[in-house]
Amino acid sequence: MQELKNIVFDFGGVLIDWDPRYLYRKVFETEEEMNFFLENVCKYEWNLLQDAGRSLAEATRELQEQHPEYKEEIEMYYGRWEEMLGGLFEDNVKLIRPLKEKYKVYGLTNWSAETLPVAQRKYDFFELFDGIVVSGEEKLVKPHPRLYRVLLNRYNLKAEETLLIDDNAENIRAAEKLGFQTVHVTPELNLEETLKKMEVL
Repeated sequence: MQELKNIVFDFGGVLIDWDPRYLYRKVFETEEEMNFFLENVCKYEWNLLQDAGRSLAEATRELQEQHPEYKEEIEMYYGRWEEMLGGLFEDNVKLIRPLKEKYKVYGLTNWSAETLPVAQRKYDFFELFDGIVVSGEEKLVKPHPRLYRVLLNRYNLKAEETLLIDDNAENIRAAEKLGFQTVHVTPELNLEETLKKMEVL
């Protein structure tokens, strides 16, 4: 295995607990109504287009035209977006400082360029990163290989010297094809123990 020089963190699901349900549980009376809305109106694929660079205003307006019966609830998605932040995965965030003593530490995230600053103002760990690549700024989303190459080229990294920590299996597979070392974060995984077994920590 190539000597490790860089650690790359995904944000949502790894460091930040982001979930639209935190907001919409306050809005809908039942879980069934909320789930219908998130599965059929403000769905994952729609949000991903904002991660790929579409403006929040355009996304909101288009969806309101398609679903006028949910006009107010759609407006809340970005109007009250901060309420979707459930906090940090503290056990993972606390690893950034010790990792930074040995490696360069970066972020590679599928996130809207308009909403990430909200999280950056709220949480101070962002200042620890040596660099961050945001899909919404690049108008590319993981698992597209070009987004990984933006990270490698911008910071002059080699994939085989870089460990990607991500909670999305497709993103992990794409990174491995490019030669990255990887850790797939799942609810059962203890990241600190995993990194110690790998002799990264």
